[in-house]
Amino acid sequence: MKQLIYIVILSTTLFACKKYSTGPSPKDNFLDYKIDEIPVTQDYTVGAFYYNFGAFNANITEVPVVGKYAMPNGVITPNVMSQHIAQAATAGIDYFIFSYRSANKDGNNWKSDSALIRGFVNANTGGMKFALQYNFSNGSYGISNTAPLEKDATKLNQFFNDITRTAPYMNDANYMKVGGKTLLLIQNAQLLYSNNNKSIYDTHRSRLSALGFSMYIVGMQDRWTPPARYPFRYVGCVDAIYHQCFSTQLSSWDRWYVLPQAIDQNWEYSRKYFADSMHVSYIPNISPAYNWLITNPTSLNPSYPRTDSGAMYKQLCNVAKMNADNSTRLVLIDSWNSWADDSQLEAATDYQNRYLDITKKEFKK
Repeated sequence: MKQLIYIVILSTTLFACKKYSTGPSPKDNFLDYKIDEIPVTQDYTVGAFYYNFGAFNANITEVPVVGKYAMPNGVITPNVMSQHIAQAATAGIDYFIFSYRSANKDGNNWKSDSALIRGFVNANTGGMKFALQYNFSNGSYGISNTAPLEKDATKLNQFFNDITRTAPYMNDANYMKVGGKTLLLIQNAQLLYSNNNKSIYDTHRSRLSALGFSMYIVGMQDRWTPPARYPFRYVGCVDAIYHQCFSTQLSSWDRWYVLPQAIDQNWEYSRKYFADSMHVSYIPNISPAYNWLITNPTSLNPSYPRTDSGAMYKQLCNVAKMNADNSTRLVLIDSWNSWADDSQLEAATDYQNRYLDITKKEFKK
């Protein structure tokens, strides 16, 4: 009897091992589909985030074609900026996006940010476009759900002034427009704690209108968050929304294994929700690569490397094309030059113009 029981147990164990020895498989899962190449019949308008940094991290192994460069206090060598503009033109990049911080709440960083913007404007002899992104910090403003921005009239007016003080840049002939409207991005828009966000945005539009600008405002939402989380921050406030880049700072291995499909499913749902329920457009935001180990050498999070000769980036370009708004055809790339996390599009001595060429092929006729 004991021998019979042993045989049954052994047989069951062997069957189970044989059945499950191959491990889990994505087959027959709704994420098991191919990202097809989307032919470009009409150009997409591509913006790249241009980062302000002091110096190169010692852990960065890639070397820019222009040589390693620094931006002490936001000051960049004109020759480097000119080469960046020329490289971007070969990639079909339509404009750079420069982030700036509060002049009222973060004066030293505002000076650094504005120095970099001036460096671009002065070197931009080829007529490349640019746009500004206000880096909103609820910490700098000392606001929260229980202490909304409008509760303090001084802070509220400082916020308005942080935007209107950029009017001279918006008057530049090369400042970016969308459908004839002046483009402005609001970073961390989901953290603009207010009991009436629409009123605040209406005031922004009114004040900028008085200066001669009809605005196209784009708000950022934090990565991998559902579209219904912050409607009170966006409805009646912004014209479009983009998420922080999903392919940077990726901490989930589940998403990493099916990254293009996971992004596509999220964006498809978000795009439809934003359009149908919030009447707001959606702008895809992708990156060429990402490496946690540069700033965190002991990180166990999944990186998105360059060892595939750009195959993953090509897929993400097509996911972006699948989810871009047909009327504006806007796409964002994070980043042009964030070397500290290896998300840069900029040419390097190792991979040369690979990612510039892919960008041009994927988004321009």
